[in-house]
Amino acid sequence: MNLSLRNKNLLGINGLGRIGKLLLWNQIHLKHYEGIVVNCGREVGKTLDDLIQVIETDSTYGSLHKFLFGMVGRKAQIKILDADKPILEIEGIPIKILRTARDPKDINWLNEGVKVVVDCTGSFLDPTVISEAGKPCLRGHLDAGALKVICSAPFKIKGTSQTPSDAKTMIYGINHLEFNPAEHHVISAASCTTTGLSHMIKPLLENSLTSRIVTASMSTIHASTNTQSILDSVPKAAATDLRKSRSVINNVILSTTGAAKALELVMPEIKHIGFMADSVRIPTNTVSLINLNVTFYTQLDALGEPMINRKLINEVYASAAKGQQKDLLVYSERQNVSADLIGTMAAITIEAHETHTRTGFINFPPEALAQQGFDTDKELQMPVTHAKIFGWYDNELGSYVNCLSKLTNYVFDKTV
Repeated sequence: MNLSLRNKNLLGINGLGRIGKLLLWNQIHLKHYEGIVVNCGREVGKTLDDLIQVIETDSTYGSLHKFLFGMVGRKAQIKILDADKPILEIEGIPIKILRTARDPKDINWLNEGVKVVVDCTGSFLDPTVISEAGKPCLRGHLDAGALKVICSAPFKIKGTSQTPSDAKTMIYGINHLEFNPAEHHVISAASCTTTGLSHMIKPLLENSLTSRIVTASMSTIHASTNTQSILDSVPKAAATDLRKSRSVINNVILSTTGAAKALELVMPEIKHIGFMADSVRIPTNTVSLINLNVTFYTQLDALGEPMINRKLINEVYASAAKGQQKDLLVYSERQNVSADLIGTMAAITIEAHETHTRTGFINFPPEALAQQGFDTDKELQMPVTHAKIFGWYDNELGSYVNCLSKLTNYVFDKTV
């Protein structure tokens, strides 16, 4: 049985780790494709049943059956259509498993009939590297016959090379409409934190009162990931951050994040803002929290009260949740804890109960104003409002894979 002969619309997934498996789950649910080709690059377990067990179970989200049909729903129908290929059928969707090629250029997507591939390995992140360089690379998928490749992680370009013109970072609901099938062939879906952060910033920039941001910073209180050590380990040679080798299950660990820098790639208007970002890793398995601090230039109303306040900011988010960002941004006035957000299919959930603002004044003495070319002998004041805003995101399935899946489907539909 040749899957490519049975179906016209096929999705390719490279890698069956955390993101790859959850993307497969999501696409089985959406039924956007007539079939899916998954490249594992190696054998899994001893039998095909072992591979099926890997696909249908998950320590964080429970089973595939629970994901598709709820706690008391029926079991997903999983059939073996061809044990040699092998080809499975899950809820009517043929799933072909490839188990030999590790290098993207050797996967032969052309023969499989796959035109769009999502690389979920986390191993190929540099869009400047070409196959001729002798090392496996992201562009190898294009050499193997795919028309587009989507990387489920931020690009990491070594050295001083610039991002190629055919490579672009996109987040669904932020800048995915900029996709040009004639121009963009290598796409990064950014990171889970950048995805959540961008959907927090977007409503603020689109409101006339909150768009004048003076400075901003964020901390993500982030669930653990597979890049961390289960128990303490010895750091690699030349390691600069010793904390990455400390036990994820025993510690709160200060870390870094490139979310603020990556945000500029999808929202260029943020470049003029002094934006800082950091990460704190905690020993939970999913759901992370963005603590966003924003300072706005504000105006005073006729009574001398600041026009930017807690009520306004919550109204901005409540409106966004009903408007353009519907189903991508959730506005909640409940008092949530992280477990409440597991599986929430949205880029970000605003914890409106914890929104806080304070307004003060920046004093500009005459000598400071003179340095800027102002001729005055009076001290001037500028009112500024500082806001603290919290947003939850299920950094694996509900936020990131959900948006990655929507982006993938958009790219596919515009390409094929």
